[in-house]
Amino acid sequence: MQSFARLARGCRSHYLIASRTALRAPRAATHRCYATHLDLPALDAKWRQEWEKRKSDLGRVPKPENVQSASASASASDKKSMYILPMFPYPSGKLHLGHLRVYTIADVVARFRRLQGHPVLLPMGWDAFGLPAENAAIERGVEPAAWTKENMERMKEQLQLMNGSYDWSREFATCDPSFYKHTQRIFLLLLKNGLAGRKAAEVNWDPVENTVLANEQVDADGRSWRSGAKVEKRNLEQWFFHITQYQESLLQDLETLSENDAWPERVLAQQRNWLGRDFGAHYDFQVKSGDDTVREPVRVYTTRPETIYAAQFIALSPSSPTVLKLAEKDADLRSYLEGLKHPSDATSHSATEGYRIPYLTASNPLSAVQDSSGNKESLPVYVAGYVRGDYETGALMGVPAHDLRDFNFWSAHQPGQPTKFAVTPNEDGQDSGAEEGPFLGPGYMTSLAGAHKGLPSGQAAEAVVESIQAATGSAKGVVKWKLRDWLISRQRYWGTPIPIVHCGTCGPQPVPDEQLPVTLPKVDHHWKEGRSGNPLESAKDWINTTCPKCQGAAKRDTDTMDTFVDSSWYYMRFADPQNAELPVSEAAFKEHLPVDLYIGGVEHAILHLLYARFIYKAVVDLMHSSGAGRSLVEGENGRSVLEPFTRLITQGMVHGKTYTDPSSGRFLTPDEVDLSNPSEPLVITTGEKPGVSYEKMSKSKHNGVDPSDFISKYGADATRAHMLFQAPVSEVVNWDEGKIAGVTRWLKRLHDYARSLGPAPEQNSEWAAEAYFTKVKEEIAAVGQEQAAQWSADTDIWRATQQAVEQITKAYEKVYSLNTTVSLLMSLTNTITDSKAASQTVKVTAMNHLLRMMAPITPGFAEECWRSLYPRTESIFDSAWPEPDGTIELLGHNYIKCAVMVNGKMRCVATVPHRPSSMEEKSQEYQEWLTDRILQTEEAQTKLANFDIRKAKKAFVVKGGKTVNYLL
Repeated sequence: MQSFARLARGCRSHYLIASRTALRAPRAATHRCYATHLDLPALDAKWRQEWEKRKSDLGRVPKPENVQSASASASASDKKSMYILPMFPYPSGKLHLGHLRVYTIADVVARFRRLQGHPVLLPMGWDAFGLPAENAAIERGVEPAAWTKENMERMKEQLQLMNGSYDWSREFATCDPSFYKHTQRIFLLLLKNGLAGRKAAEVNWDPVENTVLANEQVDADGRSWRSGAKVEKRNLEQWFFHITQYQESLLQDLETLSENDAWPERVLAQQRNWLGRDFGAHYDFQVKSGDDTVREPVRVYTTRPETIYAAQFIALSPSSPTVLKLAEKDADLRSYLEGLKHPSDATSHSATEGYRIPYLTASNPLSAVQDSSGNKESLPVYVAGYVRGDYETGALMGVPAHDLRDFNFWSAHQPGQPTKFAVTPNEDGQDSGAEEGPFLGPGYMTSLAGAHKGLPSGQAAEAVVESIQAATGSAKGVVKWKLRDWLISRQRYWGTPIPIVHCGTCGPQPVPDEQLPVTLPKVDHHWKEGRSGNPLESAKDWINTTCPKCQGAAKRDTDTMDTFVDSSWYYMRFADPQNAELPVSEAAFKEHLPVDLYIGGVEHAILHLLYARFIYKAVVDLMHSSGAGRSLVEGENGRSVLEPFTRLITQGMVHGKTYTDPSSGRFLTPDEVDLSNPSEPLVITTGEKPGVSYEKMSKSKHNGVDPSDFISKYGADATRAHMLFQAPVSEVVNWDEGKIAGVTRWLKRLHDYARSLGPAPEQNSEWAAEAYFTKVKEEIAAVGQEQAAQWSADTDIWRATQQAVEQITKAYEKVYSLNTTVSLLMSLTNTITDSKAASQTVKVTAMNHLLRMMAPITPGFAEECWRSLYPRTESIFDSAWPEPDGTIELLGHNYIKCAVMVNGKMRCVATVPHRPSSMEEKSQEYQEWLTDRILQTEEAQTKLANFDIRKAKKAFVVKGGKTVNYLL
């Protein structure tokens, strides 16, 4: 605290110098960039000390007397509480820029919502279990708990440097027994209700980390997601959560999350694909011989039921019972089968290898359906090597037009024969007949489908099955899912112990509630000796216990839970973190859940988010079924309780500038590169230009940035603004330290201007904008030139302010557009500070609005400037969010449509402000001003993403800004 005090005293001395200088300066000169010194890190320290002293910022909402509009004048108790949550961090010991980005976004939105009058829950905690701690313990010879605690303390200090407003009173770590006691309770609740169980299963075994992996933790190459080791298969008794019992709900409720883009479509698509609901069908094709000695149905399975209209043959596996039975009497068929090396292994056969059974034909079940006259002919029957005998029925219908394997087989055995298309890409259902190969995608039914012609193929699938079933009874729809039950057993120490004891007489028994939590034993010798494997298996005093049912000798389960179990419910615990009896009380659940805004990386699209959705649904259902949580599922106050996270924001990654040797491709350290001219870096040893790119930050690429170092150099507020300004929230940020100079210049200019304006009348003093500008509009033609100039300047500033209020509010609400918030704030700053003629009242009021709108992003800086304007106020966060005052129509929007061209080609039409009267149309100043305004628009951010128009060789502005052509 002494260092904080020193920094604060130093900071105050800078402010006094700046204030005296600004007050001596003439008012007309206040638009210039000032030479006064502003120590942003010292300013951060001062305001963190103030906040710590009075805890004033935490959960603060505007004072009623400061609320300026009727719509916003409701008391805080009348405003809906909001729960904003960034995915909590793993305590690795060091924050990275990805942490800085996600926690800045969360804090910015929380502060914005508080200024709007909403009570906001913004908690912080630690996802503290997991293998890294266990591995670190083995390497260092220390307990995982000690390593984890030290890391949490270090990271908490780093987080507190970010000027966040997190509620640390709700802090917990998932490795706290007080937390995992309730994780164990949830496990037992699921077990009691048939949603958890133990069974023998073939599992994925990581031979390096000696633990089981879920299917989701094995990559496409069969390697562990963490260690990279080749995964082995083993049969073990494992604990599972029966997530498959919720697969329908998990899929259907994605539709709720797609409404109003509440969740990103790419996340929804990944979850749909992982759930993998697939509608297929069983069809019975009647197979008979010419002499009628063979007559029996052959059941086939297809994942494309609608393509039965284009079936042209039946293919049987060499190992199918039908084929083996026929081979007993058919010497040629028997000879063919004997020639196969591995009849039951489809992978050992050529894709076109096969044998036609000459005396057999099959009839399409469509032949009995009205309006299917094109499917009366008999189909040839083949034994085909590519058909698997162990998959479904070992038989399939060959559809050359819509399956590549069928197409290749048909082409080899029926060369020159045409293929029949049941599905076409043409919306009118017309088969162009020009396809040279199979059409594999979804499309529209052709005329072969009779009454189904023109229907989307996916929609037609179920209709076709129903029509065949109704006519012949020889069809049945089959729904298959990719989703498998969630394997939660892990053969490791640092996780939540599974609360089960194994009794030789009674079998597995749940630990009684009064004996929870089952805590982890001390196994110091294991870490000191650097042993691998699961130390719980050798903790004899801990393993040996008594059976809660018969009181006989028993042993504890030595598995711990997958850490995704902890993160599947932690958001509920933040609502009620001190409750010793329940994971979350009914009252706390109703007050805070579901989470209104959840923020985190898209890499969690499948595992964490899917598991959290399952646990939330299961807990709500079980509370409902017991009667305790009936009101929780009724959606009180219009809140949906079907899903844990009402809205999901996925932020992009932060990439670092990376240098490589042009000869070897080796990654270079910053010390190996001459950066005296940042635009022309050189390899020190060779003088060559290195390769420069932006890549994911990692130690091996020497491109990491320590957020703490950056904050100590530039200040937290400048760093926050810089992070948000560089890219839309969903996009990758290419971290460039050099670009923060623009942010610091902006803040210094604004700070000095605020000093020059203050002290001002109290912020709630009366100023009726509508009456003032009505008078201006009516009388401006009759007043003198100087008065008219002032009124015109006042109009320009207030119009820009009101437009900024509308645009910035929308950007904060959308979240993904926070980068435009910073640019709009900069633009409004320029408008206010550049005005020489505007009245003091309008400039102060506009500055009042500007500071409130930037407070969520730069809280300490905004507090300081606010104190300059209003020395007798305590905090800017006592004020309310500015709202449009209704004068925009009176003032005129003052916008034009600008056609933006790049190299002579139209790219977009952007809505931009009229050219300021102080700028010449042909001036470089106006071109730069117009370019900035264009880039602030959503149209430009979408259409010009691949063009850096700021680096244009030339820009031609014509028709007063209605057209601009950039030459790149």
